Amino acid sequence: MATLLAIKYSAGQLEILDQLQLPESCIYIPINNVQDAWAAIREMKVRGAPAIAIVGCLSLAVELRKLTDVESKKDLNQMIKDKLDYLVSSRPTAVNMQLAAEACVKLSSELLENDSVDAAAARDAILKHLEAMLENDIADNLAIGEYGAKDMVEKTGKSKLRVMTHCNTGSLATAGYGTALGVIRSLHKANQLDHVYCTETRPYNQGSRLTAFELVYEKMPATLICDNMAAAAMKQFKIDAIIVGADRVAANGDTANKIGTYQLAVLAKSHNVLFYVAAPFSSIDFEIPSGDSIPIEERPHSEMTHTGSIRTAAAGINCWNPGFDVTPSQLITGGIVTEKGVFRADQLEHD
Repeated sequence: MATLLAIKYSAGQLEILDQLQLPESCIYIPINNVQDAWAAIREMKVRGAPAIAIVGCLSLAVELRKLTDVESKKDLNQMIKDKLDYLVSSRPTAVNMQLAAEACVKLSSELLENDSVDAAAARDAILKHLEAMLENDIADNLAIGEYGAKDMVEKTGKSKLRVMTHCNTGSLATAGYGTALGVIRSLHKANQLDHVYCTETRPYNQGSRLTAFELVYEKMPATLICDNMAAAAMKQFKIDAIIVGADRVAANGDTANKIGTYQLAVLAKSHNVLFYVAAPFSSIDFEIPSGDSIPIEERPHSEMTHTGSIRTAAAGINCWNPGFDVTPSQLITGGIVTEKGVFRADQLEHD
């Protein structure tokens, strides 16, 4: 069975799977420009740090494909900088979009200074750079899956594992395959997965709407639990490992991920369960020394007070709805799984 695709792109045509419609409907919507991408990211029609960066960059590729008459490299460079700055503002916690933007602006600036490259050639070089992101992300995810599965089996000493995960980190959050869910997918492919337990991930329910959808789609042995059942499930089902994704990893290994991750790490330590973070190197922000400096997005109160259009909380109650929390590096006992291998927090090094 083919893996679900959150992003479809070919020669300037970009579509995304509208994740607000899942699990009821699989509907792809067009992204025709940077403004469309900003809105889709902000409204969480696409989400997951890798997917956010890819959709953002490919939306710029769509515009560059339409730009047949490039007047000057200076104008091109300014256009690219302005549009990428705008995209970075869509969701501030996930670092992938910011790092992808910085890399693209750096390339554009280098081309601007290179007198042997004309404006049309500069546009083509930037376009090639942006369009390579989709394929590169899938290759990184496959490597993360293999490294993580191998390490998990070795450290637990078990041939069949019971694993817990949080939020959605599969093919719906990336270009394909997934990060944390990619590791689980690799265990399943190798017949080393006994069972996976996914949290509902309140208040936006990415676990129950999206992760559960992927697990059913790929026929993995899986059970959905409420967020407040995690400790009981660890004890009842003898969980071997927990693996989550990351929206940003600080230089010291502190990790920002979907709200509820921190409490899982604390519970994992109490139950002697290995705790892993799976993330590509593009999610590691070496400019931020620790998790204290990671900006945390606050989401609308309506996500807590309403289910769809129906109010489920008392009118007038104040709400606190951070989209993410930060897990201290010392609680990441299994390691940080990347496309280059599995590392302890103190082993992370900038290339």
